[in-house]
Amino acid sequence: MATDPKAISAPKPGNFLRGIIERDLEAGTYASRHFGGTPGDAAHHQAGPLDPARIRTRFPPEPNGYLHVGHAKSICLNFGLARDYGGACHLRFDDTNPEKEEQEFVDAIIEAVHWLGFDWQVNGTSHLYYASHYFDFMYRAAEALVQAGLAYVDEQSAEDMRANRGDFNTPGTDSPYRSRTPAENLARLRQMQAGELADGAAVLRAKIDMASANINLRDPTLYRIKRATHHNTADRWCIYPMYTYAHPIEDALENITHSICTLEFEDQRPFYDWLLERLADLGLLARPLPKQYEFGRLNLSYVVTSKRKLRELVAEGIVDGWDDPRMPTIFGMRRRGYTPASIRAMADGSGASKTNIWLDYSVLEGCLRSDLEGQAPRAMAVLDPLRLSITNWAELYGSADHVEPCQAPAHPHVPELGTRSFGLAGELWIERDDFAAVPAKGFFRLFPPRTQPDGSVVAGNKVRLKYGLVVECTGFEKDADGRVTRVLARALPDTRSGTPGADAIKVKGTITWLAVHDAVAATVRLYDRLFTEAQPDAGGRDFRTVLNPRSKVVVQGWVEPSLAAAPRELRVQFERHGYFVTDRVDHGPQQPVFNRITTLRDSWAA
Repeated sequence: MATDPKAISAPKPGNFLRGIIERDLEAGTYASRHFGGTPGDAAHHQAGPLDPARIRTRFPPEPNGYLHVGHAKSICLNFGLARDYGGACHLRFDDTNPEKEEQEFVDAIIEAVHWLGFDWQVNGTSHLYYASHYFDFMYRAAEALVQAGLAYVDEQSAEDMRANRGDFNTPGTDSPYRSRTPAENLARLRQMQAGELADGAAVLRAKIDMASANINLRDPTLYRIKRATHHNTADRWCIYPMYTYAHPIEDALENITHSICTLEFEDQRPFYDWLLERLADLGLLARPLPKQYEFGRLNLSYVVTSKRKLRELVAEGIVDGWDDPRMPTIFGMRRRGYTPASIRAMADGSGASKTNIWLDYSVLEGCLRSDLEGQAPRAMAVLDPLRLSITNWAELYGSADHVEPCQAPAHPHVPELGTRSFGLAGELWIERDDFAAVPAKGFFRLFPPRTQPDGSVVAGNKVRLKYGLVVECTGFEKDADGRVTRVLARALPDTRSGTPGADAIKVKGTITWLAVHDAVAATVRLYDRLFTEAQPDAGGRDFRTVLNPRSKVVVQGWVEPSLAAAPRELRVQFERHGYFVTDRVDHGPQQPVFNRITTLRDSWAA
């Protein structure tokens, strides 16, 4: 992530995190830090030069699933603050739980962060790190805490530990193992590390205060025994650090200045500070130490972001995988057609506060439309096709097979995108709802001649074929079930768009169309919100009860010939229909597949 000097001085939306960083920079809080070039302990960093990064932040996902829209907020915040203040943001995998973590998720997270537009390369140095690379130091720190009388091995059962911890109204009770000597605890810890104790037989706990009002300070667990193969360290370890122990150490080893996390970690901050201060006192970590700051989580309406619930959606076949375009995962949003810029705009626009916030889904869609409006090329598509036959075509042009060439701008306001070409002929596809056998009041598209109560006949309605000419409906055909199968019309001469006679006949309706001879058949997936309620799991409700039955509708439609060779992930505006993208998995030259990203305007507005 290169630092743009202009970005540092450019005005940014204010929030409390920016205020903290600016005060620290003004006070020189971290100006004396040294950095050894790679993560390390106090001696490693002190041997290095002054840290060239003004601040250091980090995005620390656990590789146990796919990133979702809530993570996007943290990614944009941490990488954005580092960029704006001349710092570095690290991508760090908090891989301390081998049972749930996989290399698949590591690779997916790296790809997702890159796709969002962020990088961890700063001044030629990669800041991609793994907590598992610090396991040796973490164990060394654990032995130091034990030898200093600040940690002990507890062999109570899990049930006894839980009962002796107390609750918000009752102080905890000391473990009978709490009074062991440092030498006894060190010997037992080494037995844990050597694999001489069974899974669950013992844990290492910090020795703080079992009567603390903050339950997180009642001798929290630092290590547990767990025989499991780790994606990075294989079977080297049979004890693994707890997240609350590992996380502050990771921050300190990486020289993080501002450890920014969501509000659920606020109660853990006292232990974060306690641990780092003790390890600094023991000479293992360098001062000044990182500080933790919490911001409110971003919740988006009409989605669920619980990993468990997302996993259930996939496992139960409610969606078609983690990258289903209805999923709030980064991969799902990418496949749906959301742009990185639109997601960043939503995240940046929501700011950072000390309270959790709910953002309406329409805000994200608005950011998307703003981004696509100025860049997505236009095209015509017919998604519910009805045949239109121009009965006087041969009379006008001398042949029923004549094709009138048509051109239209690829984008009305971006001339450098060029033009697109297609043919106008006597057999066309139009949208079924552009015709009504019996029109409702205010319907200005095609309808047939009708007889008035007085016996007089009123001609069928006239419309303009966009980029083409004016046609007048003369009738229609239907099958044995009464379904309209064809609309009949006659073309009015000298009404071609762009010619002197184009405005000679005034019409109230303009419709899109495609010529049968050069229209390209396409599968079009009309995606919508997965749930019908803004908070699908509110009050413990089973989110399955509010699934939107029309969240995915697949139709066989037609697109204009300019899209015959469209590459994957091409975003385009289908005129009148909305924004669509060629599917990044299923689309191909022989089987075009388009996903609807969003409609042209909010269809869910009250």
